[in-house]
Amino acid sequence: MRDEIFSQKNDLVNFTFDAQVADVFDDMVRRSVPGYQAMIEMIGLSVKTYGQKNTNYYDLGASTGATSIAISLNNPHTNNRIIAVDNSPSMAKKCKANLTPVVDYADVVCADINTIEFNNASLVVLNLTLQFISPENRQTLINKIYQGLNPGGALIVSEKIHFNDPHTQQLMSDLHLDFKRANGYSELEIAAKRQSIENVLITDDEQTHFQRFKMAGFNTSTCHFQCLNFASFLAVK
Repeated sequence: MRDEIFSQKNDLVNFTFDAQVADVFDDMVRRSVPGYQAMIEMIGLSVKTYGQKNTNYYDLGASTGATSIAISLNNPHTNNRIIAVDNSPSMAKKCKANLTPVVDYADVVCADINTIEFNNASLVVLNLTLQFISPENRQTLINKIYQGLNPGGALIVSEKIHFNDPHTQQLMSDLHLDFKRANGYSELEIAAKRQSIENVLITDDEQTHFQRFKMAGFNTSTCHFQCLNFASFLAVK
């Protein structure tokens, strides 16, 4: 279904992942996030290297299940569980509907990811999710994930990022706006969504992500994919 949520002027409230968003989410993210499909494909491929047999894979902020499906399609290992978590009942319902016909080893959980206990994990993914967690809770969450990962396991964090250099920040913001326009969003829709989401989606710069991984105890971390102001980070235990 095509995303037309912000096509008319109305009294905007903070962005929420309700039933209306769940219905159009796949179209919204494809038209709003540069490199989204490649990002998902790279996450899927990562399970070949970092997934381990007899372990759990966690998809945190699973939305409609694209990440979980990509993991399952590329998974060469045996005796795994995919645990897909989302705190939106509408998203969890959509995710379960999408996963059930194609993945027979996935559990969809409707819960706050901050309350999840991570056990026997070899791959954990936060795909466009950490940016919606309160900044003061982000380090605690990354620490918990690290503790629940097996040695050699990996965490992937994909996020919208900001740049400390004003010129670079303006350049990337302008290119992102051009990307949205090229995908059919009007100036009204772009402005309305910005107003709705600005107090909900709080970005970090690249260095903050690396510092957070280091503080949690990760041995290695790198930015393994970037398109404009969206980046995907890989941290290995």
